[in-house]
Amino acid sequence: MAEHIITLNDTNFDEEVVHSSLPALVDFWAAWCGPCKMIAPTIEELAAEYAGKVKIGKVDVDHNPQTASRYSIRSIPSLLLFKNGNVLEQLVGVKPKAEIKKALERSIA
Repeated sequence: MAEHIITLNDTNFDEEVVHSSLPALVDFWAAWCGPCKMIAPTIEELAAEYAGKVKIGKVDVDHNPQTASRYSIRSIPSLLLFKNGNVLEQLVGVKPKAEIKKALERSIA
């Protein structure tokens, strides 16, 4: 996984995302998901660009069903943007980098 991306799981999710002082973008994905592979390079670019401003992490839904269920993830990729422990926005499917950046900018404004 890219240098600036946190591997999230059922155990560390609350500590890394819900209780984070920074906004957090979480990519819910799976290894078998074609669209997830398509959006992965964009997520890696954003993680580098927003390092220190926004935490960016990935949750493998196959290995972390509790977290996926907790946030009612039914389609992947799903990007959830958190701030102060709450979901600010949810983007489902492959989205253009510009659209994701707009959401990130709103979270740090």
